[in-house]
Amino acid sequence: MENNRQKMQEYWKRNVRILSILLGIWFLVSFVFGILLKDELNQIRMGGFKLGFWFAQQGSIYCFVIIIFVYVWLMNRLDREFDVHED
Repeated sequence: MENNRQKMQEYWKRNVRILSILLGIWFLVSFVFGILLKDELNQIRMGGFKLGFWFAQQGSIYCFVIIIFVYVWLMNRLDREFDVHED
């Protein structure tokens, strides 16, 4: 019983770590690159657009979609490791 409880605590600890890292990346791309560093990034052009503008308009959306797929992949792997996956 106690071993199962420790196993679930480790599962949730790793789940929260994955969420924290992925949300940190999303914050970095959307807020830091798209808003705070916009002026510095606008000195660089990507596909004819200023890079700061690109991060604010499209980069954060692309990053969010990629993060969703990465989260699903990581959580499926974690679920299998802790044997809580669905068949």
